[in-house]
Amino acid sequence: MSDIRLIAGLGNPGPEYERTRHNAGYWWVDAIAERARADWKKESKFSGWTTRVSEGGKEFWLLKPATYMNESGRSVAAVMRFYRIEPAELLVVHDELDLPPGSIKLKLGGGTGGHNGLTDIAEHLGVKDFWRLRVGIGHPGDKNRVPDYVLKKATRDEQEAIDAPFDRSLDLLPRLATGRLQDAMGWLHTSPEDEAKRKAALEARAAAKELALKEQKEKEPKA
Repeated sequence: MSDIRLIAGLGNPGPEYERTRHNAGYWWVDAIAERARADWKKESKFSGWTTRVSEGGKEFWLLKPATYMNESGRSVAAVMRFYRIEPAELLVVHDELDLPPGSIKLKLGGGTGGHNGLTDIAEHLGVKDFWRLRVGIGHPGDKNRVPDYVLKKATRDEQEAIDAPFDRSLDLLPRLATGRLQDAMGWLHTSPEDEAKRKAALEARAAAKELALKEQKEKEPKA
């Protein structure tokens, strides 16, 4: 399986869009860059801002297209051509209407669900087989309300639901650096509570095994 080399966070440029639901992809790559103390550079040849971060001995290009959402593909494809990055080495981070606030999922390929940014990227690349990190923002309930909904800020309750899982999802990067994307997916899709239960069960199993070995030794005849 190919390693991820480019992480593109989708959004709309400009301060008026900064905290809107549609800019969830921007939020994610901004947070990764901030953790790494990496500076963004505006590059006209890529129609976007780029920076590079290192994790686990691997380097990742980060991209924020400076185009509007429905022209994201022009920026993403330009970076991929320049650095000879294959679609399987691309991770696109985007807002997802079909997931509730607080749900973040990793997947490979599939449809674009009418997301203008994903649709444009797929059209420029000619394939849909790239990785996506889907940040749930919920659905307004009526498709006619979607354009207005995504261009507004999340409510306080929605943002509170998003924040903790979002912060945890930033720890996905070292797992992506291993190249074991299925393992990374398994970790991301396991809640911290379930992860703690699994760890406790493994520790209990190991302790029981150790106790059984100790009891067996005690029952052995002494020489």
